[in-house]
Amino acid sequence: MIDEVLPADGLLFARRDQVEVMTVAHRHRGVEFNLVADGTATYLLDRRRYHLAPGALVWLFPGQDHLLVDASPAYRDWLCVFDPAVLGIDDPSEWIRPFYLPDPPGLFVRRLGVDQAGWLDTLFRQAAAPDHPELELAARRHAILAAWQAFHLAPAATPTTVVHPAVAEAARLLRELPSVSTLPELARQVGLSPHHLSRLFARQMGTSITRFRNEQRFRRFLDVYGAGHGVTMVDAALLAGFGSYPQFHRIVRSITGTNPADYLGKHPRRAWIAGDISLSGMLP
Repeated sequence: MIDEVLPADGLLFARRDQVEVMTVAHRHRGVEFNLVADGTATYLLDRRRYHLAPGALVWLFPGQDHLLVDASPAYRDWLCVFDPAVLGIDDPSEWIRPFYLPDPPGLFVRRLGVDQAGWLDTLFRQAAAPDHPELELAARRHAILAAWQAFHLAPAATPTTVVHPAVAEAARLLRELPSVSTLPELARQVGLSPHHLSRLFARQMGTSITRFRNEQRFRRFLDVYGAGHGVTMVDAALLAGFGSYPQFHRIVRSITGTNPADYLGKHPRRAWIAGDISLSGMLP
């Protein structure tokens, strides 16, 4: 799915002190970068798993499905999503050409040094709240290009884990097919034994198959129930892949710490549809 996260002016720039972790792979209409300020997180991108620590700078492009599968409670970062058109560059050089490609080749995750990361953090703070409104666009353009330059100046080696094709396929099936309900069935479809798949999935995805499946079903429920077609909560739960309403009630409480009615009463439907609900922050 394409996350329509860009505002009308084509540039989103903010520090996130409470990260919104999505459990469904998504992409943006614009180019995205994250600079990790504190804590740790894990991205799954193109069958590679990236562990992000303070100073990590990751770039994501419009043709790339990505999934933030985990984040520590202390995780904080800078987020920027932008349409390259806002840069005002009529004839982009080879240095900046990846901004104009949906899925440029290469690995776009690097770890900045302490001085580099600190300098960017200061620059981003100035860009996020400029002294004068007239400086806002210029400051943010400069921040984007400075981040791109810092990325290229950082060491190229970034530890990654290549995710086994069967694990990547299992994650896709759990995201897209509510009918996949048992571990043996899932293992049969991806060609591994249930025991092997369970261990490999937990090691490479950083979460168990059961937890991942429950989060996908809850996300699917929010999409169905929040679509505005008058579907009941029970019907939405069944369509999302829950076997019964009691099972749905029990799992929602385990994920959110409250019952479905109370949870839904505290979160507007527009937030569900936009994908703004953080599931990882609710997990025990």
